[in-house]
Amino acid sequence: MMKSEKEFVGTLMGFDDYVSMYLYNMVLENVTEYETQGESRKVNTLKQILLNGNNICMLVPGGEGPAV
Repeated sequence: MMKSEKEFVGTLMGFDDYVSMYLYNMVLENVTEYETQGESRKVNTLKQILLNGNNICMLVPGGEGPAV
């Protein structure tokens, strides 16, 4: 879950330390992006994404993302 209104679900391929042990840059593959806009939800699929550790607020191992 991100600080914004976006959530990403995918396979964690790698990460690195960023500033401290709690902030990581992460690479995900086979990603589904969920973006909430008011009462609607937009869904995108991406092959790969790099997430900046400053914007990640929660990790849920084995999570399946929000119900669409």
